[in-house]
Amino acid sequence: MVIPPPVRPARITNYLKPYVLRMHFTNKYVNVQVIHTPTAEVASSASSQEKLLRSAMANTRDVAAASMIGKLLGERLLLRGIPAVSIFLKRDQKYHGKVKAVIDSVREAGVKLL
Repeated sequence: MVIPPPVRPARITNYLKPYVLRMHFTNKYVNVQVIHTPTAEVASSASSQEKLLRSAMANTRDVAAASMIGKLLGERLLLRGIPAVSIFLKRDQKYHGKVKAVIDSVREAGVKLL
């Protein structure tokens, strides 16, 4: 079953940031997505669960893995023509550790952060 994107009035979609960076960390993996807000579609994503990356990483859940995932996501965003994203942090996500590694590596890849 496919869930349709939410129908939002134009007055709301004019104020939404078009692309939002969301991060999810588990005890084993690092997952990062960029979501196109008006259509609620995933524009690009990267994860430490990808088979090609697991062989290159010593550990799939530490800060070095988060930095590698952020760099890969930044390169994928530039290939898709997305020059800037905004960041969505949950209440318990502070700007240090893995979160900082992902954000800094996306910035180093050439993507502007709003």
